[in-house]
Amino acid sequence: MLSGILKSRLVPRPLRIVLLLGLLTACAAAQAQFRVLDRQVIEARLEGFSRKNDKREAILKQMFVQSGCKDDKLSEETVSTKLPPNLICVLPGETDEIILVGAHSDHVEAGDGVVDNWSGASLLPSLYYSLSAVSRRHTFVFVGFTAEEKGMLGSDFYAGRLSPEQRARIKAMINMDTLGLGPTEVWATHADRSLLNALDNLAHAMKLPVSVMNVDQVGSSDSESFAKYKIPRITIHSVTQETWPILHSTKDKLDEIKMDDYYASYRLMAGYLAFLDTDLGQTATPQEKSSH
Repeated sequence: MLSGILKSRLVPRPLRIVLLLGLLTACAAAQAQFRVLDRQVIEARLEGFSRKNDKREAILKQMFVQSGCKDDKLSEETVSTKLPPNLICVLPGETDEIILVGAHSDHVEAGDGVVDNWSGASLLPSLYYSLSAVSRRHTFVFVGFTAEEKGMLGSDFYAGRLSPEQRARIKAMINMDTLGLGPTEVWATHADRSLLNALDNLAHAMKLPVSVMNVDQVGSSDSESFAKYKIPRITIHSVTQETWPILHSTKDKLDEIKMDDYYASYRLMAGYLAFLDTDLGQTATPQEKSSH
C-alpha cells in the first residue's frame, strides 16, 4: 500500500451518517444479497501467500478458479515482460455498467508482504464467490494489479488502455489495500461522496465498524490511477498512526494481522459490493444530482 510511504500524522474520525438517506438506504441494504465464506477459508487464503510476486499471481489465479471464475471469465493482461500480469476476473451482470474491485498483489522486498497487500489481493476471489450466487445488475470486474509498489504500474496501464466509452461504463472503483491491522478504515478525502455515504450506511446496517483514516501525506494507491479519469473511487484500508510503520518493513508478516478485524473487513466488503449493486446511483441527494 501507499507506494512512497512517508511519516505523517494520521487522525481518525467517525464517518458522518447521512440522515436524509437513512430510510432509502435501509431498504436497499435489506435487498442486498450475498453469501459469506467461513472464516477458516478466508484465513487459509491469507496464509497461503508467497514471497515471490510471480507466484502470488499464480496462487490468486488458482483461487479464482476454485471460486468459480474460469475459462473466458478469467484473463491476464500483460503490462511488461518483466512483470507478472494484471489478473482479471469478470462476473457478468444484467448491464454493461461496471463496478471495478481492485487490490495489488505485489510487495516490496522487505517483509513478507502479507499486510501490504496480500491481505487485499487474497480477498478478491472470495468476494467474487460472495457475489456470484445471484444475478447482478452491474458487471463486476475483479483485478489483481501488478507493480503497485513500483509506482502503480499495473493500475495505470489498465486504466490508460481503456477507451473513453469503456471508462464511462465504470461506475465505481473499489480499492482494497492493507487490511487486517485493525478495524476497517477509509481514505475519505480521496473518496467519491456517494461511495463514502453508502459504506457508512451499510456498515451501520451490518453493525460493523468503519472510520475515516486519511492518508493524503503518506503515499498513494491504485485508486488514484482511476481518479485522474474522473472515475468514482474509494480505498478501504486499516492503517493507523500506530501501525503504519509495519508497511514496507520486515515487520510486515502474518502475525501482524488481527483475524477478527480482517474477517469483519471481508464481511463488510462483501455486503458493501452487494449493496452498491442495488444502491449505486439511487441515493444521490438533490444537491449531488444538480452538480452533474
